[in-house]
Amino acid sequence: MPLLDHFHPPLSPVRRWESFHARWAGAISDALNANLLPKDYFAEIQSHVGSRVEIDVATLHDERANEREGTEAGAGGVATLKARPWSPPAPAMSMAAIFPDSIEVLVYNTEAGAIVVAAVELVSPGNKDRLETRRAFAAKCATYLQQGVGLIVIDVVTDRSANLHNELINLLDAGQGYEISDADLYAVAYRPVRRLEGGRIDVWPAPLSLGKPLPLLPLALDKGICIPLDLEPPYVEACQRSRLT
Repeated sequence: MPLLDHFHPPLSPVRRWESFHARWAGAISDALNANLLPKDYFAEIQSHVGSRVEIDVATLHDERANEREGTEAGAGGVATLKARPWSPPAPAMSMAAIFPDSIEVLVYNTEAGAIVVAAVELVSPGNKDRLETRRAFAAKCATYLQQGVGLIVIDVVTDRSANLHNELINLLDAGQGYEISDADLYAVAYRPVRRLEGGRIDVWPAPLSLGKPLPLLPLALDKGICIPLDLEPPYVEACQRSRLT
């Protein structure tokens, strides 16, 4: 089906892009788990949009525990030492920080514990909002690639014009020859590989257009494995389940 504009009328603001992106990520995860990933691999959704808030441990402390001093009876009546909450001293410095929006599907290999081997990132408007958030998103992607994690970035955000692939290329200092020109909407697959002549990142860019179907891209796992991820069927499923068709 054609790619819809989820950020302008008639869909927006009546239909929220956050809900659709979450459903789309779920459809991608379902497709990977259903018949694409090899044995010992699985996909899960990770999503966080907006400011992150950390609650001070001390605010969760039950004041009634003070009455029980430091010990209480454990199994079999044996007294066990109860851990007390601790807060660090006031910091010497506190810097402003940007924590990028995260709507992603992570693929894990379970052979040696749940290890992230691939990620599919759905770009949000907040990721493209200003220079600081663009750099934060690019830094997150660069970290994945430098750790050998395969990556696909999908950008269908129409109300921001920044190109996050180009931001990543600039951060990696790869050169303008690897940038995508004249494409605000795109999907890009990245495969980090270690070779005798040195490390490389293979890149498959695919410019997107409203009204056109989405492409098939390679999703790189570990051990040299690549699987074909067709972005169109999960998108169609998400649209149908969201009653956008």
